[in-house]
Amino acid sequence: MQTRGNTISIAALTAGGLLLAQTLTRPRRTSKIFNRSTRTPDTLQRELDPNPSVGLGLAAAAAVAAGGLLLSQNLRRGSGSGSDAESTVVDWIEVDVPISTAYNQWTQFEEFPKFMASVEWVKQIDDTHLRWRAVVGGKMKEWEAEITEQIPDQRIAWRSTGGVQNSGVVTFHKISDSRTRVLLQMDYLPESFAEKLGDAVGGVKLTTKGNLNKFKHLVEGRGSETGAWRETISRH
Repeated sequence: MQTRGNTISIAALTAGGLLLAQTLTRPRRTSKIFNRSTRTPDTLQRELDPNPSVGLGLAAAAAVAAGGLLLSQNLRRGSGSGSDAESTVVDWIEVDVPISTAYNQWTQFEEFPKFMASVEWVKQIDDTHLRWRAVVGGKMKEWEAEITEQIPDQRIAWRSTGGVQNSGVVTFHKISDSRTRVLLQMDYLPESFAEKLGDAVGGVKLTTKGNLNKFKHLVEGRGSETGAWRETISRH
């Protein structure tokens, strides 16, 4: 995972932006030191502080450069091949519905576009196969996925079988009779520069969090599931 590197990059870029903003908006200091010599206050000010914006400007440039360097390093890490190029996002949310309600709603794959922002449609081909159409890295893409494991009220796992490479699992954890934690883990392979950039700055993480929040509003707003599929698919 590149979370630490991304955080440092964003922090450095943010620091640079703040310093640069301070440089542009900072008023020039006026000197209150008056010497008995023939030097005027303006002359003394220039001697004490010949260019007050230089220090901040250099610090801002250094911070932005550091952030850009770290960001480029994160992008290069994702440009390899095999498992080294994969990224992982993990997030969870608690919903105020029973565990069976949360699980049942998640089995309604064709309703995913109602809470997944980038998904245009999902078609259920059979009990274990789905076809997806969604925006990935700013481009519309389609791919097929296979449900590799499904245990009622516990877990649903999948992997893509073509197109966009991704896999993952969503698990359901009982907090109380009326509250459930939904935990999502997804592994994916950024391909284009836009996808790698989005991954490097945490875009996938933000999208995942937003989708989980929308799922929460969807299932809590209804108070019950719109359908259910309670069969078990053995892990394969």
